[in-house]
Amino acid sequence: MRGAAAPDFEHARANLRTRTSVYWPPASPDVLCQFGEEAGRMFDLYNNAYGNYASDPYRQVRIETYGQDFGQTSWVTTEESLEIPQLLDLKRDSSVLEIGCGSGGYALHLAEKLGCQIVGLDINEPGIRGAKELAQTRALDSRARFERCDVSKNLPFDDGTFDAIFSNDVLCHVSGRFDLLVEILRVLKPAGRMLFSDALVIGGMISAEEIATRSSIGFYFYSPPGENERLLEQARFSQVRTTDTTQNAARISKKWHDAREKKKEELVTAEGTANFEGLQRFLSCVHTLTSERRLLRYLYFASKAS
Repeated sequence: MRGAAAPDFEHARANLRTRTSVYWPPASPDVLCQFGEEAGRMFDLYNNAYGNYASDPYRQVRIETYGQDFGQTSWVTTEESLEIPQLLDLKRDSSVLEIGCGSGGYALHLAEKLGCQIVGLDINEPGIRGAKELAQTRALDSRARFERCDVSKNLPFDDGTFDAIFSNDVLCHVSGRFDLLVEILRVLKPAGRMLFSDALVIGGMISAEEIATRSSIGFYFYSPPGENERLLEQARFSQVRTTDTTQNAARISKKWHDAREKKKEELVTAEGTANFEGLQRFLSCVHTLTSERRLLRYLYFASKAS
């Protein structure tokens, strides 16, 4: 999911002082100029990944990065993906919502393997279009439904619709995180379970240029440690648990970078040289920040009271 336009830089600095989220990119081009021309550029990850979903080079990159191809564009390892159904206690009769489904590969995997009913939401039009086509091709459209949706606004579901909700590395893109958590609680059934991951928890000193490079593929919020726990509790979730998965982001970013490098010629043809190189710098930056634990990734699990 991608957010709307960012607020001004002074507001972002005020947020940092008060230990709430930090916005990026800043609205002022003057701020970007001081980081250098390359650091201020934005690069297209999601449209390329979803628009070229069926392309063999992209498929090979996913397989080499993750081991199993769910159409991923996140820091979720295959081991973590396989744990999600257990963590959420998914069953054949479960109704499930994925926020930020991308091209729908993982949602379709759950629908096929478990037989559950699943809805996938994403704001990216190529992703949703591809997910719908994939569901029809695999004859899973009766169990998996995909909708384009900006989840920074109200979720388009009745109270108590879902048994479980999950979101992989997506909430960092969404403005109004507390409001979204309240909406998630509303559409969960009593005793329903949710989990999400956040790869933008600040763990140490990060330069302005590193923030610009890390943020070069979209709109982001960076959070201080403990902020997500505070928001979950404020939204009235119970049984809040966290797991440090920073090493997963470090490992996936390195494998993703190296897999893309092996397919450089084909990817440059699809993306262009500037975009390919920009995404490689982005992945290298993610690896450096997470391997040095200056940027952390956590998995958050919580439930709704009975």
